Amino acid sequence: MCEAGHAYDLARAGYVNLLQPQDRRSRDAGDMAEAVDARQSLLAGGLGDTLIDRVAAHAAALPAGSVVVDLGCGTGEALGTMVERHSVNGIGIDLSVRAIERATRGWPAATWVVANADRRLPLLDRSATLITSIHARRNPPETARVLADEGRLIVAVPAPDDLQELREAIAGRALERERAHGVELEHSTLFQLLERDTVREQHHVNRDVLLQLLRATYRGERRSVLPRLEALDTLTITLSSEILTFGKRPAP
Repeated sequence: MCEAGHAYDLARAGYVNLLQPQDRRSRDAGDMAEAVDARQSLLAGGLGDTLIDRVAAHAAALPAGSVVVDLGCGTGEALGTMVERHSVNGIGIDLSVRAIERATRGWPAATWVVANADRRLPLLDRSATLITSIHARRNPPETARVLADEGRLIVAVPAPDDLQELREAIAGRALERERAHGVELEHSTLFQLLERDTVREQHHVNRDVLLQLLRATYRGERRSVLPRLEALDTLTITLSSEILTFGKRPAP
């Protein structure tokens, strides 16, 4: 029960649903089932392991019992890896019930919460030692409130060359988009950038995996691009992410 007298029960599946009517734009909030399925299938096939390993390594030096929070945790692979490898307490937050249900089944040792991370995070002030956002939503003011003074924030965003081969195959050219600088500016008032790194991995994949990548990245199986994919039996693709490590700025 919270200070206001509200009580929340665990769902039968083992997670906590804190989502309120004002926190959702539709009755079926969060990612579509096809996107959740595709991302989980890709991760199960090893696509994205390099990024997860690099982010998870930040939990290795944390004291036992530290609280690690993953914003937009999806089906839980990154946070679950940290809980499994290191003696930390994990809290995963996502808007999608279907994603959280799968995270709960896969990583029952962590705490999984359905909530809108764009609003107030359901956590105490300075209660987290490490907060991560991996290709997910960010909330700098709330993150600064929840993060301990000596804690760290890890944000991963797609690098300009992420999926460049697939983008060129379906659009005729690979337009590059630089995101990391915007993330740094977004956090600059409350956080200072401590480190910036890039991780890359390449995979030679078939057409089925290419379709999963389209579903997982919100592009879906657009009719306009399917004929171009039909001409591809295989393609070597690059998965590339920039990882930004932040520390809190001292209070004025």
